[in-house]
Amino acid sequence: MSTDPQPELPIERGLDDVCEQLATAATRRGLTVATAESLTSGNIAAHLGKAPDAGSWFSGGIVAYSPAVKHSVLHVPDGPVVCEDAVRVMAHSTATLMGATLALAVTGEAGPEPQEDQDPGTVWFGVVDHGVAETEKQVFSGEPEDILAATVEHAIKLLAQHAAGGDHTRLAS
Repeated sequence: MSTDPQPELPIERGLDDVCEQLATAATRRGLTVATAESLTSGNIAAHLGKAPDAGSWFSGGIVAYSPAVKHSVLHVPDGPVVCEDAVRVMAHSTATLMGATLALAVTGEAGPEPQEDQDPGTVWFGVVDHGVAETEKQVFSGEPEDILAATVEHAIKLLAQHAAGGDHTRLAS
């Protein structure tokens, strides 16, 4: 039995650094940040809540795992919930509900089976920055836990980029 401490995972340390950059930029620019999560079940919000001075810039997160919650709470229209339209509405609704200047929403399929004709690894991201929405689709590979980790990492980096004013060079590599 080894008593050597386990090394910290580089991705976690990297995410902590990005969260710190997000916190600094949000504080400097007077932003309020909020999230709406489906497949990640609150993991993005958990990372943000651990960041420096989160109480001053992080409004909170909504976990809308089931389609019914997406429809009733986030006002996603009836129909598919793993799509561009759904994530855009999720992000706008989150910004409104939480009074956030910067809101991020994620919806997707981690697997192992397809959902709504979407292959596992299909993830939609929506960001509302001062009322303006942007969406993007990513397709990650691997086991469900790999897809979830990639989704959390990508989401936090998107938020940090927007908080920094969209200047991607301000983020540490």
